[in-house]
Amino acid sequence: MLIRTHTCGQLRESNVGQTAALSGWVNSYRDHGNLVFIDLRDRYGLTQVVFEKEDISKELLEQGSKLRNEDVIAVEGAVRIRKGGPNPKLATGNVEVVIAKLEVLNKTDNPPFLPDDMSKLPNEELRLTYRYVDLRRPQMQRILATRHKLYQVVRRYFDENGFLEIETPILYKSTPEGAREFLVPTRHAPGSFYALPQSPQLFKQILMVAGCDRYMQICRCFRDEDPRADRQAEFTQIDLEMSFVRREQVMDMMEGFVRRLWKEMANVDVPPIQRLTYREAMEALRHRPPRHALRPGDQGRFRAGRED
Repeated sequence: MLIRTHTCGQLRESNVGQTAALSGWVNSYRDHGNLVFIDLRDRYGLTQVVFEKEDISKELLEQGSKLRNEDVIAVEGAVRIRKGGPNPKLATGNVEVVIAKLEVLNKTDNPPFLPDDMSKLPNEELRLTYRYVDLRRPQMQRILATRHKLYQVVRRYFDENGFLEIETPILYKSTPEGAREFLVPTRHAPGSFYALPQSPQLFKQILMVAGCDRYMQICRCFRDEDPRADRQAEFTQIDLEMSFVRREQVMDMMEGFVRRLWKEMANVDVPPIQRLTYREAMEALRHRPPRHALRPGDQGRFRAGRED
């Protein structure tokens, strides 16, 4: 098997003259008889690879002409300046790879949809049925990469502030809280059940008593309740607990976290976050949605018959 030396988003003009080995999925193909062009895709990007009749055997050219969308291949060849002019839409658009070796790692059946064809994106049910194809879409790859980056920001920030990342159990004793729990039977104790945690609430309290004064965890939570706009049966939350602190220290810690998160993820400088007392919050929001919120002092205007 050919071992990848570069990703499909890596090659530049500085690589011209080098031999590169790439692996990935056939994103598109164009067969011109003596020339076969393949756009090869991995999660890093696209690279155009070329099968040229005069430089390869008849068998290799025939193999290249039989490639179709979503076939998985490995190729090796020389990097050169792209003939016919650069493609400004691609980061690798100034170069192409002239194929000398090809390995077909897996032939695909006719795919139910193509990951790069956003104009014909199927309904969600079909995308979930073929989730592995759906996850190949560039947008989905970006979402996964963004979530990964967010996790690293979270861990760095809380590590710098003395927090320990501690895993807590998933199977534990039922402790009814605000939502229904998922129950898991076990053959070791017929008639008894584990429960999946709604949150690590009890465990982090134990950790505080045990002397782990700053705890954090990116944890999974499970709640057997009806789906809502902001809640589903299984979700992830950033969970933390602190000992020997006051309210202001907790607020400072979380404001710093919000600032760091927005800066590193979106390069946005968050201004100072306004803090309200409990009374101010109740007077400002009461039971109204935020867009109809009452602000401190509004009551006087209503008593005077003004609603400006």
